Formats: sequence, structure tokens, C-alpha cells
Amino acid sequence: MVQMEDLKLKKYLYRYAMVTLGCVLLAIAINGFFLPFNLLSGGLSGYCILLLYLLELPISVTNLLLNVPLFIIAYKLMSRDYFISGIFGTMMVSVCIQYFSFLSTMSLVRDSILACLAGGVLFGIGCALIFKVDGNTGGVDIIAAIIQKHYSISIGTTEFIGNLVLLALGGLYYGLEPTLYTLLTFFISFKITNIFMDGFDYKKSFIIISSEYQAIGQAILTSVDRGVTYLQAEGGFTHEQRPAVFVVAKLTQMAKIKTIVTDIDPHAFMIIQDASDVLGRGFTLKAQKLE
Repeated sequence: MVQMEDLKLKKYLYRYAMVTLGCVLLAIAINGFFLPFNLLSGGLSGYCILLLYLLELPISVTNLLLNVPLFIIAYKLMSRDYFISGIFGTMMVSVCIQYFSFLSTMSLVRDSILACLAGGVLFGIGCALIFKVDGNTGGVDIIAAIIQKHYSISIGTTEFIGNLVLLALGGLYYGLEPTLYTLLTFFISFKITNIFMDGFDYKKSFIIISSEYQAIGQAILTSVDRGVTYLQAEGGFTHEQRPAVFVVAKLTQMAKIKTIVTDIDPHAFMIIQDASDVLGRGFTLKAQKLE
């Protein structure tokens, strides 16, 4: 029982440590690279940047004020865990933005493209760290989560529409050129978030149809040390039963598997696809010896 409590505590500490680190990166990106070049960040913080220029209100203050009504709604409609993690994320990102506000006057880079690259990468990594532990920083995330829960509209769609409105408002205030730079920043941060969410250890899935399926499967088991699954397949034209070999392997093992297949059966039919979120033994669980 004590051990379970310790594991639970470590999990919570890790979660909120990752959210804190993510908020630090978001704050550095906003203050160090976005504000000096009139770039907007995605989500509610982008609207707060607009309010900074229109009303000269600190981003940290407007972020908290705008989130108050959203969290009142979230408290009634969302889970307790989502509400608590959102409160923590919102407060932490506001504190971090205020703490790192001195970076906005330091001119870390002098080129707009470099600002887009550096800011987009930092912002993307920060979002990925927060999302990977199921955290959030309030704002548009809350609106998107509520809409998804009650109207089955994806979070990505809602956030995309919110960012389109933000770009339109930014274009009216800043003009076309800063808006296009902001669009580039959105693209970079989106791609970086996806990369870090999926991880750099890319996986490939293979479907191999061959009369030598047993030899191919055995060779993959012994030479590549990857588990295989035999699937029952039927030809649509001949209606002939042809078992298929299914295997998921790391990117670095792809060439070896292709060599094995072509050496055993040069006429084998093989499909190779990207695989994401591969869970289980051999990937997210340590391999265990069979007794």
C-alpha cells in the first residue's frame, strides 16, 4: 500500500514538473522571440499579446483574468483532475511569463526568421511536454475540450478556428508581414509538438504476404529479435488462402527486415507503413523471459 502511494506521488510530481518546465519554455519563447518581432503565439496567450499592445495590460494579468470565466465553466462540465491541472498550468504560465519578461528587451536575435524558428521550436517543445502528461494551460484548450465533449468536434478543429481568428485580428493590427511570420511560427510549433509527442524513435509496421511466410517470420524472430504475428489473408481474385506476416519494428531495423524478405522470397508482397503510439512489450514495456 505504501509503495502504491509512493508511485502515485512520484507520478504527480513528475506530471507537474513537466508542466512547469513546459511553461518555462512557453514563457521564454513568448518574451524572447515573439514580442520583439510582433509575433503572436497560438491560443489564448496570442490574444493576450494583442491586448498588451492595445491596452498595455501585462500578459500574465490578462491570461489569468480571461481564464477565470473559462475555469468556472470547466469546474461544472469537466473532470476534477482536468480542472486542477488546468488551474496549475494557467497560474504557472502566467508566473513564468512575468518572470521572464526581461527577455523582451534583450534582442536575443536580430532576424525575424530566426525568431520564428527559435520561438516556434521552444513553444512546440513546451506544448509537447505539457500535453504528454495530460496537462493544460487553460484558455482555448478548455473551450476545445468542452466542445469536443458535448458536440464531438475535435480539439484540433476548435483550436485551428481560434488561431485563424487570431491571425485575422493580428493582420488588422500588425499588417501582413508580421502575420505571415506568425503563420510560419504556428507551423513550426505545430510540427515540433507532433514530433515530440510521437517521439524520435520512429516505428514501422510491415505486412508481408508470401508462401514462405514461416521462414520469413522465423528469420525476423531470430535475426531482428522482433515478435511476429501470422494473419489469415485471402486473395480477392483467386480466393486463395495466403497467411501474412505482421511485424512492428524500429526504423533502424527496416533495412534488415527488407533484406530478409527479399532474400527468402524475392516475389513477396510487402507493405511498409509508419506506426505511431506503439504500446506493449518490446516497446513501452521491458521484455520478459518466458518461464
